[in-house]
Amino acid sequence: MAKSMSMNLNILVTGSDGQLGNSIRQLETIYTGYNLFFTDIAELDISNESEVKRYITENKIKCIINAAAYTAVDKAEEEPKLANLINGKAPAILARSMNAVNGLLVHISTDYIFDGKAHQPLVETDQPKPISAYANSKWLGEKLILDESCNAVILRTSWLYSEFGHNFVKSMMKFGREREELKVVFDQVGTPTYAVDLARVILDLIPEWVNKSTTEIYHYSNEGVASWYDFALAVHELAGIKCRVLPIETKDYPLPAKRPFYSLMNKEKIKTEFGISLPHWRDSLKICVDKLLSSENRS
Repeated sequence: MAKSMSMNLNILVTGSDGQLGNSIRQLETIYTGYNLFFTDIAELDISNESEVKRYITENKIKCIINAAAYTAVDKAEEEPKLANLINGKAPAILARSMNAVNGLLVHISTDYIFDGKAHQPLVETDQPKPISAYANSKWLGEKLILDESCNAVILRTSWLYSEFGHNFVKSMMKFGREREELKVVFDQVGTPTYAVDLARVILDLIPEWVNKSTTEIYHYSNEGVASWYDFALAVHELAGIKCRVLPIETKDYPLPAKRPFYSLMNKEKIKTEFGISLPHWRDSLKICVDKLLSSENRS
């Protein structure tokens, strides 16, 4: 898909200090048809409606990529109100704000809104059944956006990782070097997704989405399937780390928040509608691990 566009669109990227926000920033120079405005909580409180509307007016924003989220899955059990504010009520504010200027909201949601009891890849019309406070807050965000009846794309993704921030890949590299043995759950299954791939597909498809008038839901992750155990083994293999990784069951690693056992998503809708192919998770993981290793070598 062409990277240079004549549309000259002003796009606000919220949560710009996170994995997806940083990945979009990394691609900024490729997408010359966009004027990207990056904000995080210090620059813009997305739960403050008047502040959001003022920012949109002043900067003539016609599209928001909402990469801001409360992502502390376990801590959300203690802070459900805060999670609901950031993941639920704030996206509704962004939806209303875009509706007021006939703009587009691209909102990032999660595979965790499902209960994990499925036996085949989940499609967009499957009924969400959140089993944690975090999942409930993300499902609330989707419902509130749908209630606004605006031009929006809800993009559900899974197991996000990148060179930025805290994530599973970086943790496995760190702990794999520090310890002789790691225990990782093997009975939770999904698809690791490289944030740069997600960023690229959003920036590629905005021209397709910007003139729609309804809210659409799409599933997007990398291709393939893995357990967290498989994911950890692949990280160590690609990074050349010698550490014994033992598979354990979820019940042997109790955490405050429940996780879905199966959250594999079907991506046929986005692939068919826009004629795109998605990278396999191992191929993208190699790119990320290579980048992390080369940045270590430079420092």
